[in-house]
Amino acid sequence: MLTSLRKRHGLVFAIGAVCILVNRQGLGPLWFSGVILLVLGGLMRWDLWRKQRPPQGQTPVPVEVPVTGRWQALNGPGTKVPSHTHSHAQTYAIDLTHHPSAQAAPPFRWIWPLGRRPHHYPAYGSPVLAPGDGVVVATTDRQRDHFSRTSLPGIAYLGLEGLIRSLGLPRHLWGNNLVLKLDQGAYAGFGHLMRGSFRVAAGDRVTVGQQLAECGNSGNSSEPHLHFQLMSGPDSETAHGLPFVWRYRDDDGTEHGGVPKDGTCFTSLRPSSPSG
Repeated sequence: MLTSLRKRHGLVFAIGAVCILVNRQGLGPLWFSGVILLVLGGLMRWDLWRKQRPPQGQTPVPVEVPVTGRWQALNGPGTKVPSHTHSHAQTYAIDLTHHPSAQAAPPFRWIWPLGRRPHHYPAYGSPVLAPGDGVVVATTDRQRDHFSRTSLPGIAYLGLEGLIRSLGLPRHLWGNNLVLKLDQGAYAGFGHLMRGSFRVAAGDRVTVGQQLAECGNSGNSSEPHLHFQLMSGPDSETAHGLPFVWRYRDDDGTEHGGVPKDGTCFTSLRPSSPSG
């Protein structure tokens, strides 16, 4: 019950902000109510975040790379932990962008264009594969794939957008997403998927390497990429993040078992052919 209430921290915070913004009577009841709600919402969020800190000494779960081809690791646990934040079980999450060649994606621009349509990026529409055998437990597939935020004004907008999205439900951050319960017991989460690309539904049994959906640019995303993480449960607002290991090959041809560091371009050591 208390956890369900804490999960409504965004609504409490938003109501508090509205109370302050519409207040026209100075330091009156409405203003004080807004301040109290802002503090309460912040405390609820902090308590939920605190409870999502995973225990120490967890054994990494071996899974397959959920994409095929040459990709680059960003914001991953190979460089720092937490890689994102403990919130939404993202302690060991990783972002992947597709780089089939050295100059595959449009470069960052300071001013113009403010953003580009997602189809200009090679990650957009790339197959997202099951990292292991399991059962699909949840899918969300209603959000549009928006323009990229790859300019200085775009990044500023992304920051504001992310703050607002963080007050909502997980899907507002993850965009179109899928949660897969692996046979090992862990739950794999996939974010920023393309709307209309899902090839599976909740309850479907899938096998390793089977195509689940396609990479998109929905939710809190600067450009088309795949957000991947493992969790201890199906609810990202209450689960703990779990560490994982992949088998991959870097551009020098060296084989690794682990998670690539940020900026590393790599391919799956045993690329899985998309199916399903």
